[in-house]
Amino acid sequence: MHSPKNNTTVLPFLKWAGGKRWLAPECSNIIPSFTGRYIEPFLGSGAIFFYLQPADALLSDTNEELIETFLAIQNDWMSVLRLLEEHHKNHCKEYYYKVRSNLPSGSIDTAARFIYLNRTCWNGLYRVNLRGQFNVPIGTKTKVLLDTDRFDLVSESLKKATIMNQDFEETINAAKRGDFLFIDPPYTVKHNHNGFIKYNEKLFSWDDQMRLKNAITRAVDRGAMALITNASHDSIKDLYRDFIQIPKKRKNAISGKSEFRGHYDEILIKCGYS
Repeated sequence: MHSPKNNTTVLPFLKWAGGKRWLAPECSNIIPSFTGRYIEPFLGSGAIFFYLQPADALLSDTNEELIETFLAIQNDWMSVLRLLEEHHKNHCKEYYYKVRSNLPSGSIDTAARFIYLNRTCWNGLYRVNLRGQFNVPIGTKTKVLLDTDRFDLVSESLKKATIMNQDFEETINAAKRGDFLFIDPPYTVKHNHNGFIKYNEKLFSWDDQMRLKNAITRAVDRGAMALITNASHDSIKDLYRDFIQIPKKRKNAISGKSEFRGHYDEILIKCGYS
């Protein structure tokens, strides 16, 4: 049986645009008890997973380097940390762009590079060009190693998880009775930017939103429960009209211009439980 977070705090080791650290303290109010696996098909920084620390989990994402990073921390966090220490020692503008342009060799190098760029790029944004190359400019943060880093605890948590690089539908299709899905997809809405946004190297379209909803509905019909976060937009509200919807205000700190920062509306959608 799932119970809320234990006394050991495990913080995400990545900053992620659209990440759900802000939602974590509300987990005890919005996530039900469940007897099966915790499943998350859009992993990102894994903020909710690390907060809950479930005993059994299935985590996935289509971002290959992200998943390779999680697997490296799961299996050999000490080697990743040693390389991060090198990045920390050498960090400067010239070094950042050198690391950004170089292709990593092996999973440990991939993980250390991914975390280094995430922590020193502009606002922790993940963006790639048409060739799939990371192209976010250097940011203002200079600390590569943080006082809050506990890669040992992160690794311990991840050892309880199966981590996959795969499409969300394949992950959701694995959900069975008693499982709980936390689903935080890209916020594509109908008639907005033609219903397409970039999700890693791929476009996440309105058709993907409908495919997601259908996969969730099938999982709920099999006896799983799901909590979805999404944009508070009429097209999303209509798509999930058969499920309970809770409005939420979320702070936006990603915009480069301060006048565009502030609060915007999201919704939480409960599926298969009240």
